[in-house]
Amino acid sequence: MHDNFSGKTALITGSSKGIGLSIAKALYKQNCKIALNSKNENELKLAASELPGAIYLAGDVTQPKEAQRIVSDVVKLFGKLDILICNVGGSQSVLPGEETFEEWQRIFSLNLWSTTNMVEASFKDLEKTAGAIVCISSICGLEVIKNAPVTYSSAKAALNAYVKGIARPLGEKGIRINAVAPGNILFDDSVWFRKLNDNKIAVEDMIKTDVSLGRFGKPEEVANLVVYLASDLASFSTGAIWTLDGGQVHS
Repeated sequence: MHDNFSGKTALITGSSKGIGLSIAKALYKQNCKIALNSKNENELKLAASELPGAIYLAGDVTQPKEAQRIVSDVVKLFGKLDILICNVGGSQSVLPGEETFEEWQRIFSLNLWSTTNMVEASFKDLEKTAGAIVCISSICGLEVIKNAPVTYSSAKAALNAYVKGIARPLGEKGIRINAVAPGNILFDDSVWFRKLNDNKIAVEDMIKTDVSLGRFGKPEEVANLVVYLASDLASFSTGAIWTLDGGQVHS
């Protein structure tokens, strides 16, 4: 697939570890120039050390001015932007029925504004390259998932609606946007990593019962789908939410 990415640049938010770093590594293997982003500069520096030639830009993309600065810096350093991966998010929240205004704001900031800010900051540069955007959503935005926070599920549902709704105006500028909705993805220090440590038997029973393939997903599997969606092989896909959950959701 290397020819699809020859000379292209990619900015991946939330990419100091986990799914975001796996996406960065997968695009790097395709010869993309990589720009990493998260709020933690020390973690970014460590991640960039695994990708010789990659740059990193610390900053909080839930803030519009920070998002604009990060995109501007990438274009200054690389000369252009071809691919934007919006991976900032977070599922930890309050129990259903305990929501507050402040918690709604926090979760929507992490899971929706982080994407809308980046798209708004980058669309003029992506228009110049007929670029591609891939957003990382969740199956919690597709249907009711037992024990999932209502705030998180609502924010991801809103993200999915945004991807579908913005596809037409972006498409008129030659930009594609899609989302990947992963299910249960296991990696070090992930939510599922901690849940396994807390109650391994209950978690393993849930996976066997609810997931058709009977296992967790891997960050690399998410990354493989993201690479496809960012490539010319997916040139007719936009406004789509691609489910990657081992057969868990049924809607």
